[in-house]
Amino acid sequence: MASSADYMIEGRALNMPCHVRDASSGAALYLVPSAPARALLPGSDYELAEFLPGRAMCALAIIDYKDSDLGDYNEVSIALFVRPSGQKPRLPWVGNWLDMSRNKLGVHILHLPVNQSFTCEAGQKIWGYPKTVQDIAFTYQDDRATCRLVYDGQHAMTLSLPRGGMRTLKNSLMTTYSHIDGGAYVTQAPQNTEGFGTHAGAQTRLELGEGPIADMLRTLGLPRKPITSIWMERMTAVFGAPKAL
Repeated sequence: MASSADYMIEGRALNMPCHVRDASSGAALYLVPSAPARALLPGSDYELAEFLPGRAMCALAIIDYKDSDLGDYNEVSIALFVRPSGQKPRLPWVGNWLDMSRNKLGVHILHLPVNQSFTCEAGQKIWGYPKTVQDIAFTYQDDRATCRLVYDGQHAMTLSLPRGGMRTLKNSLMTTYSHIDGGAYVTQAPQNTEGFGTHAGAQTRLELGEGPIADMLRTLGLPRKPITSIWMERMTAVFGAPKAL
């Protein structure tokens, strides 16, 4: 990590914090078996959050960054909800539901493919995110957004979510946990959202293809209906530098 707030990415200085000025994002939330999910987590710095006995939560997210300090790019996130080791919820299972609804629960990202090299290097170097450069394409309809991921030349997955929402959210907080040079770090990003909506899981369509991403999701019991999906028509965010746990 750099000792100051400036990082050199592809020969260009990038200052912290990193601003997202306009993005659209959707996510599907799936209850998945805890045992295979836990096996995907590295080390012992954080532990899987369980929402029911033997059930964890996997989030598949698609993000269309239209204006940010890292450029105009597309992204797919596959993440599990976790807690730092030893930080148990006050109430088993119920506490994790409450903390997730209040944006007090973080995630560990398993895969974070993007379609631009600058954001890939920045994500790896600054935050320790598992970014790779892949083919990611968005298509929009009035009431639906679809994202197709081609990973290492193979169709990995296509996620199609309903759009739409009337709510505005101010100062919600996204928390991610990652590893940098063998150490555990946390990054928090305040967000503001317009056009936020939640939708029944039955309206979400997930198609899995071939390769490591699809195989990993199959070990978690996907494809299946998510418990819900969310959509953010316009999102802004501020990503600070990571902090050691």
